Amino acid sequence: MAELRHSGERGRGAPGSSPLKREDAAAATPFVSSSVATSDRDLDRDKDPHPHRATSAFLLSLPPPLRSLLSLEDPRSPSASFSYRILIAFLSFTFFLLLLSIPSIWKHLNGPYICKKEGITLHCPPTKEPPSLWENPYAAATSWKPCAERLPNEISDVPSENDTSGYIFIHAEGGLNQQRIAICNAVAVAKIINATLILPVLKQDQIWKDQTKFEDIFDVDHFINYLKDDVRIVRDIPDWFTEKTELFTSIKRTVKNIPKYASAQFYIDNVLPRVKEKKIMSLKPFVDRLGYDNVPTEINRLRCRVNYHALKFLPDIDEMADKLAARMRNRTGGLNPYMALHLRFEKGMVGLSFCDFVGTREEKAMMATYRQKEWPRRYKNGSHLWQLALQKRKEGRCPLEPGEVAVILRAMGYPRETQIYVASGQVYGGKNRMAPLRNMFPNLVTKEELASKEEIDHFRKHVTSLAALDFLVCLKSDVFVMTHGGNFAKLIIGARRYMGHRLKSIKPDKGVMSKTFGDPYMGWASFVEDVAITHQTRTGLPEETFPNYDLWENPLTPCMCRA
Repeated sequence: MAELRHSGERGRGAPGSSPLKREDAAAATPFVSSSVATSDRDLDRDKDPHPHRATSAFLLSLPPPLRSLLSLEDPRSPSASFSYRILIAFLSFTFFLLLLSIPSIWKHLNGPYICKKEGITLHCPPTKEPPSLWENPYAAATSWKPCAERLPNEISDVPSENDTSGYIFIHAEGGLNQQRIAICNAVAVAKIINATLILPVLKQDQIWKDQTKFEDIFDVDHFINYLKDDVRIVRDIPDWFTEKTELFTSIKRTVKNIPKYASAQFYIDNVLPRVKEKKIMSLKPFVDRLGYDNVPTEINRLRCRVNYHALKFLPDIDEMADKLAARMRNRTGGLNPYMALHLRFEKGMVGLSFCDFVGTREEKAMMATYRQKEWPRRYKNGSHLWQLALQKRKEGRCPLEPGEVAVILRAMGYPRETQIYVASGQVYGGKNRMAPLRNMFPNLVTKEELASKEEIDHFRKHVTSLAALDFLVCLKSDVFVMTHGGNFAKLIIGARRYMGHRLKSIKPDKGVMSKTFGDPYMGWASFVEDVAITHQTRTGLPEETFPNYDLWENPLTPCMCRA
């Protein structure tokens, strides 16, 4: 066995033998060809005989503190000790900055979706969802939630009727939506000065000649009960006050010096002393007489609470609106989305805008006569109106014509088959003016076409009821499109923002569109691209608030919170 073991070692070459001896042995072995041996020697010459030198050079080039950390240098040496202290200080400072930035980084990564304005441009965070004709991105719509309602643990601080500072009374002027804003502001003012609010009176509208009362439109019991922990509200003027006509006629009982968008402090300094003195005061006029960013956040939250929760239409109005919305969704025989279009092109709106529109010479002459009669101070001799009209159109202050609306919607990608509910008064120019819109989108309907004559006649006794139906059907639509400003449009957009549910509300950029419509060399493909880029952020996405913002169109900051 020993002999066999020794013979094996001799055959393999002893482990302790030198490389030179192994090479000689290999050369002497008859089973290894001379060509293979020559090739191996060539490869060995090509290899770096000292491969560790490059790694050693790299490690030696490192700073002394790093070499010290890697145990490549004695940390007790003077150069390594000084550099080591500098490195430790630098790492400590970096770690401290990182700790400070963690909350902001976390907030940025997990913050709610919100668009920010730079000048007139709105920049919105990108989403992974592809754009949709009928919905806003899920990431945007679900990042905020309504929070204007009172919290369960909030304690009521409403004093008894005898402990309030007095009573205030207002006339809610204008149309339905202007009246709605006035009612919300009245509740807020009553809270500011700790007064009892007498149920507002809806003043007769000079245009519609409507004599609707509060109780003809809104649910009075719900209104009073819902706000019982915020403000004391009574249905009528107290019996002990016998001279009730004074609230409508007497200057002694009227506060008339309230400026537009007044601050909360103004009411405390100027209105509260008079209410305490007279016990009952009327605030007149009261259109836009309370500001937004100059009142406490809780007061703005209360205004949202009134607008979105306390002011409910009567049940028969709600039921009829539900029927109209259901009929819009079933016009094709199956469930289909529908668009609501608020078309502001009545004769009064066209005249008041002092903009120039396409029409015959006879139409333009008739409009000039109408403007001269209705607004003589603004009309003057009419020589300056053409330049004024051009300037207003460039600034986007002119109502969109029905034909312009049709082209914009088609450029956005809405097909000919789109079901469109039209909320508008009598369109100036009648069928001829509506023809371009109807030709491109034949499925246009109004409430009069959706409902039977008997159903509509039930609401004709109060013109405001018809406006309420339009309001609710637009509110329930999949897409809402406005064509001009006004209280109706901004209340709808604000309510849809507040409700969420991916509701899309399109607000055309009339200034940009006026330049595009006026370019005779722009092709359809370029126009479509311009419309898409211009309106990709103008769909009712959550927007940050800004100074003098309109609470009714953008209730985000005071009335909504992170979901």
